[in-house]
Amino acid sequence: MSEIFATTGTITAIATAVVPQQGSVGIVRVSGSEAMNIAETIFHTPGNQVWETHRILYGYIRHPQTKQTVDEALLLIMKAPRSYTREDIVEFHCHGGIMAVQQVLQLCLENGARLAQAGEFTLRAFLNGRLDLTQAESIKDLVGAKSPQAAQAALAGIQGKLAVSIGKLRAQCLDVLAEIEARVDFEDDLPPLDCDDILLQIEKFIVEITGLLATANKGEMLRSGLRVAIVGRPNVGKSSLLNAWSRTDKAIVTNLPGTTRDVVESQLVVGGIPVQVLDTAGIRDTEDQVEKIGVERSEGAAKAADLVLFTIDASVGWTDADGEIYDRIKHRPVILVANKIDLLPENEIINLESQIQESHSRVMTAAAQNQGIDALEAAILEKIGLGKLQAADLDIAINQRQAAALVRAKKSLEQVQITAQQHLAFDFWSIDLRGAIQALGEITGDEVTESVLDRIFSKFCIGK
Repeated sequence: MSEIFATTGTITAIATAVVPQQGSVGIVRVSGSEAMNIAETIFHTPGNQVWETHRILYGYIRHPQTKQTVDEALLLIMKAPRSYTREDIVEFHCHGGIMAVQQVLQLCLENGARLAQAGEFTLRAFLNGRLDLTQAESIKDLVGAKSPQAAQAALAGIQGKLAVSIGKLRAQCLDVLAEIEARVDFEDDLPPLDCDDILLQIEKFIVEITGLLATANKGEMLRSGLRVAIVGRPNVGKSSLLNAWSRTDKAIVTNLPGTTRDVVESQLVVGGIPVQVLDTAGIRDTEDQVEKIGVERSEGAAKAADLVLFTIDASVGWTDADGEIYDRIKHRPVILVANKIDLLPENEIINLESQIQESHSRVMTAAAQNQGIDALEAAILEKIGLGKLQAADLDIAINQRQAAALVRAKKSLEQVQITAQQHLAFDFWSIDLRGAIQALGEITGDEVTESVLDRIFSKFCIGK
């Protein structure tokens, strides 16, 4: 990535997923000073079409030497500064698949462009002032969103809602710093500093930062999702629970113990949170080598999961085998699921509830009858401390990098308070206040190093 800072030039990349025999359109994007020259060299338009910005032209992509037609395509022109990168951009909208877009990409490379690195288009947008760093990160989040709520949170970031909050907070810190440093340089010419007012403002900044930090858990859940493992002894209804929950027949269900031999995955969305559900093999001692491998994978899935749904058979009740499995997973976040309650009369369900461990959340289900799924989802959201995400809650959801910078800013501001309590000179106040301002600037990119940019943009896909 560091080469980008030393290199200008024109870049190109395939901007759409290339899948054989799938996708009706493939896009090759070009950005830089040679973008228009490349388009004029390889794109031929019939008739009297006007080559001007923000127009779509129809024509043929041809090899400039052999004149061989590569594809029938559309050309989109976006001249600087009215483009994503604030450079000249052209996009060739070709037929989908592999050969057409790869041949067009090769023609762009042969006629003055170089292959873009991961995230380089968005990096140029940032360096050219088109986006701040929070907006750039939100673009990556939008591309990778796994739920409508995650997409909505990313869109709020692209619209600058986090940037506005951070920018306002940083500007206020700068104002306070100016007040303090003015007293250091011109103490005899200015009235005394109102220290109480300054400390009230510092406290206000800390409260605002604390509020932003409270969104970190929500943001991480939206981006990464939750891994949930369904664990229990054989034939307690784990696969039926997965099928009822996912509304599919992904897992094979029989009355024979040991039917599930491997981990079966399903992708769901629960209250706006992407959830990867793992249906595992029943845990028991077995001489069957294949089943034994499945049991080992089940235990591994339970250890790696963010949450374990420990499932028991309500018609049998709590058994010694359940207790043995529970002892292996009780250190993990656990929800106890009593399945097959449709096989019990009401009074026995009450007796069963009293048998189950009181220290964990409990849910009663009848997976075969599609009963209890809503209660299960509510218990999961309560367990992870989020509840159902509402649209109003999605304006700001910070990521780990932003949270780390906010923690540094908060500590610096708290140090200002300590410095004031110790009655130290204003020079010491300004040192810590500058630390807070720098940390806030790292979030938006006002204060940023090449290594930080490298870490951020290397996670983007090529073409974005």
